[in-house]
Amino acid sequence: MGARKRLRANQNKEAKKEKAFAILRDCPTSPQKMRLVADLIRGVDVQKALDMLKFCPKEAARRVEKLLLSAIANWEQKNEGKRVDEASLFVQEIFVDGAGMLKRLRPAPQGRAHRIRKRSNHVTIVLGSKTAVENITKE
Repeated sequence: MGARKRLRANQNKEAKKEKAFAILRDCPTSPQKMRLVADLIRGVDVQKALDMLKFCPKEAARRVEKLLLSAIANWEQKNEGKRVDEASLFVQEIFVDGAGMLKRLRPAPQGRAHRIRKRSNHVTIVLGSKTAVENITKE
Protein backbone atom coordinates (compact mmCIF):
# COMPACT_ATOMS: atom_id res chain seq x y z
CA MET A 1 0.00 0.00 0.00
CA GLY A 2 1.32 3.42 -0.95
CA ALA A 3 2.03 6.16 1.57
CA ARG A 4 -0.86 8.41 0.53
CA LYS A 5 -3.29 5.53 0.50
CA ARG A 6 -2.18 4.46 3.99
CA LEU A 7 -2.52 8.02 5.34
CA ARG A 8 -6.02 8.32 3.87
CA ALA A 9 -6.99 4.92 5.31
CA ASN A 10 -5.79 6.00 8.76
CA GLN A 11 -7.74 9.27 8.49
CA ASN A 12 -10.89 7.36 7.57
CA LYS A 13 -10.34 4.98 10.47
CA GLU A 14 -10.00 7.88 12.94
CA ALA A 15 -13.11 9.60 11.57
CA LYS A 16 -15.06 6.36 11.91
CA LYS A 17 -14.13 6.12 15.60
CA GLU A 18 -15.86 9.44 16.30
CA LYS A 19 -19.14 8.50 14.59
CA ALA A 20 -21.88 6.47 16.24
CA PHE A 21 -23.40 4.13 13.69
CA ALA A 22 -24.96 0.71 13.22
CA ILE A 23 -25.12 -1.53 10.16
CA LEU A 24 -27.66 -4.22 9.31
CA ARG A 25 -26.39 -6.58 6.63
CA ASP A 26 -28.28 -9.06 4.44
CA CYS A 27 -31.76 -8.11 5.57
CA PRO A 28 -34.22 -10.25 3.55
CA THR A 29 -36.43 -7.34 2.44
CA SER A 30 -36.31 -5.60 -0.92
CA PRO A 31 -34.31 -2.35 -0.85
CA GLN A 32 -37.28 -0.41 -2.24
CA LYS A 33 -39.49 -1.39 0.70
CA MET A 34 -36.73 -0.60 3.18
CA ARG A 35 -36.09 2.84 1.62
CA LEU A 36 -39.72 3.79 2.21
CA VAL A 37 -39.15 3.33 5.95
CA ALA A 38 -35.68 4.93 5.88
CA ASP A 39 -37.07 8.08 4.26
CA LEU A 40 -39.53 8.46 7.15
CA ILE A 41 -36.85 8.92 9.80
CA ARG A 42 -34.01 10.67 7.95
CA GLY A 43 -33.07 13.88 9.82
CA VAL A 44 -35.57 13.28 12.65
CA ASP A 45 -34.82 13.31 16.39
CA VAL A 46 -34.09 9.84 17.77
CA GLN A 47 -37.04 9.71 20.18
CA LYS A 48 -39.50 10.83 17.53
CA ALA A 49 -38.03 8.33 15.05
CA LEU A 50 -38.48 5.49 17.54
CA ASP A 51 -42.12 6.49 18.03
CA MET A 52 -42.70 6.65 14.28
CA LEU A 53 -41.16 3.24 13.73
CA LYS A 54 -43.08 1.66 16.60
CA PHE A 55 -46.45 2.62 15.11
CA CYS A 56 -45.54 2.07 11.45
CA PRO A 57 -47.38 -0.99 10.10
CA LYS A 58 -44.58 -2.05 7.75
CA GLU A 59 -42.49 -5.11 8.57
CA ALA A 60 -39.29 -3.28 7.60
CA ALA A 61 -39.97 -0.74 10.38
CA ARG A 62 -39.38 -3.41 13.04
CA ARG A 63 -35.91 -4.13 11.69
CA VAL A 64 -35.00 -0.43 11.40
CA GLU A 65 -36.27 0.20 14.94
CA LYS A 66 -33.99 -2.51 16.29
CA LEU A 67 -31.08 -1.10 14.27
CA LEU A 68 -31.75 2.41 15.60
CA LEU A 69 -31.70 1.11 19.18
CA SER A 70 -28.35 -0.52 18.41
CA ALA A 71 -26.96 2.77 17.06
CA ILE A 72 -28.13 4.55 20.23
CA ALA A 73 -26.39 1.93 22.36
CA ASN A 74 -23.20 2.41 20.32
CA TRP A 75 -23.40 6.18 20.90
CA GLU A 76 -23.84 5.67 24.65
CA GLN A 77 -20.82 3.37 24.73
CA LYS A 78 -18.61 5.95 22.98
CA ASN A 79 -19.87 8.88 25.07
CA GLU A 80 -19.79 7.54 28.61
CA GLY A 81 -21.47 9.77 31.14
CA LYS A 82 -23.58 11.68 28.62
CA ARG A 83 -27.34 11.28 28.39
CA VAL A 84 -29.19 10.82 25.12
CA ASP A 85 -31.76 13.49 26.05
CA GLU A 86 -29.15 16.18 26.68
CA ALA A 87 -27.21 15.43 23.49
CA SER A 88 -30.36 15.78 21.35
CA LEU A 89 -29.43 12.98 18.98
CA PHE A 90 -30.90 12.79 15.49
CA VAL A 91 -30.61 10.46 12.51
CA GLN A 92 -27.86 12.20 10.56
CA GLU A 93 -27.62 9.62 7.77
CA ILE A 94 -29.55 6.52 6.85
CA PHE A 95 -29.04 4.73 3.58
CA VAL A 96 -30.07 1.42 2.07
CA ASP A 97 -27.88 -0.51 -0.36
CA GLY A 98 -28.80 -3.58 -2.34
CA ALA A 99 -27.28 -6.87 -1.22
CA GLY A 100 -27.14 -10.34 -2.72
CA MET A 101 -30.11 -11.80 -4.53
CA LEU A 102 -31.47 -15.33 -4.26
CA LYS A 103 -32.61 -16.53 -7.67
CA ARG A 104 -35.40 -19.10 -7.75
CA LEU A 105 -37.52 -20.65 -10.50
CA ARG A 106 -41.31 -20.77 -10.51
CA PRO A 107 -43.20 -23.05 -12.89
CA ALA A 108 -45.13 -21.26 -15.64
CA PRO A 109 -47.69 -22.51 -18.18
CA GLN A 110 -46.70 -24.67 -21.16
CA GLY A 111 -43.51 -26.04 -19.61
CA ARG A 112 -41.86 -22.67 -19.13
CA ALA A 113 -40.29 -21.23 -15.99
CA HIS A 114 -40.19 -17.71 -14.60
CA ARG A 115 -37.30 -16.44 -12.51
CA ILE A 116 -38.10 -15.11 -9.03
CA ARG A 117 -35.55 -12.71 -7.52
CA LYS A 118 -35.59 -12.61 -3.73
CA ARG A 119 -33.85 -9.37 -2.90
CA SER A 120 -32.02 -8.36 0.26
CA ASN A 121 -30.35 -5.16 1.47
CA HIS A 122 -27.85 -3.50 3.78
CA VAL A 123 -28.97 -0.61 6.02
CA THR A 124 -26.61 1.89 7.69
CA ILE A 125 -27.66 4.45 10.31
CA VAL A 126 -25.34 7.26 11.45
CA LEU A 127 -26.37 9.34 14.47
CA GLY A 128 -25.42 12.96 15.01
CA SER A 129 -25.70 15.28 17.99
CA LYS A 130 -27.27 18.69 17.50
CA THR A 131 -25.14 20.14 20.29
CA ALA A 132 -21.96 18.97 18.56
CA VAL A 133 -23.13 20.41 15.24
CA GLU A 134 -23.87 23.78 16.90
CA ASN A 135 -20.40 23.86 18.49
CA ILE A 136 -18.74 23.29 15.10
CA THR A 137 -20.77 26.01 13.36
CA LYS A 138 -19.98 28.59 16.09
CA GLU A 139 -16.23 28.16 15.67
